[in-house]
Amino acid sequence: MGKFEALGKTKNAAREQAMERTALCHCGALRVIVSGDPDRVYVCHCAACQRRTGAIMHSGAAYLKSQVRVEGASKVYTRTADSGYEIRFHFCPNCGSNVYWEGERFPGEYGIAVGSFADPEFASPTYSVYEESIHHWVRLPSGINHFPKGRPLANC
Repeated sequence: MGKFEALGKTKNAAREQAMERTALCHCGALRVIVSGDPDRVYVCHCAACQRRTGAIMHSGAAYLKSQVRVEGASKVYTRTADSGYEIRFHFCPNCGSNVYWEGERFPGEYGIAVGSFADPEFASPTYSVYEESIHHWVRLPSGINHFPKGRPLANC
């Protein structure tokens, strides 16, 4: 095992052992408990996310699947993303809230809706995608990366 590979495994192990947070649907029946910090936090302005969330943008946090525990039933809606990869959105069957998703592009991760944590201290986004669809009056934190479409795989 190389030096950098060992460092990456140590970083992942530390992330998985840190504090827990719980993301909930609106009625509380679907719960996602995460351990540690997310790999990345971002916002998306694509039309599909606007329609799915009913908001002007979506905010997501990516966690390794090993950091995530799901409790409660979910219904799944599957679609092909603009990237060409399949993505599966998990919704609460009672209230319809979309709490988490998974897909082919990053098979070892779950995406969790940041708003489902209802935590104003949650980490800020480090990048913004699909800014070709951003509402003209939106202002984002300084210092984040901006992409007119999706984030290239080389930058992940």
